[in-house]
Amino acid sequence: MAVVVGYVATREGRAALRRAAEECELRHARLIVINSQRGGKDFDADEAVKFEAELDVIQKKLTDLGLAHEVRQLVRGKEPAEDLIEVAEQEQAEFIVIGLRKRTPVGKLILGSNAQRILLDATCPVLAVKATRED
Repeated sequence: MAVVVGYVATREGRAALRRAAEECELRHARLIVINSQRGGKDFDADEAVKFEAELDVIQKKLTDLGLAHEVRQLVRGKEPAEDLIEVAEQEQAEFIVIGLRKRTPVGKLILGSNAQRILLDATCPVLAVKATRED
């Protein structure tokens, strides 16, 4: 049994990771942390190093918690929603955890919404969480 969480280094990403870890402890499930980047010309080596360092910190924290886990950084040219849904299907995940942030209607229209796509297209349940002050 596995839980997939989409992680970005934001308050919402930290909230999703925290809640996913809590769920895995309750369910004795394996946690799969996904950091998805589109890559391409906008993704430079400095960014890659920064993301890897952040994921190394998460890896250590999860190991210290004694949680069965896997951390994946995916740079495959796909949208984050595609990566999360694909991994969840491959791993037969019990559910996906995502962090939500407030967006304006115009922001949703122009930028699209990975969260909305995951909520609508995932074949498994999706747990959407908001950041708290502690995140």
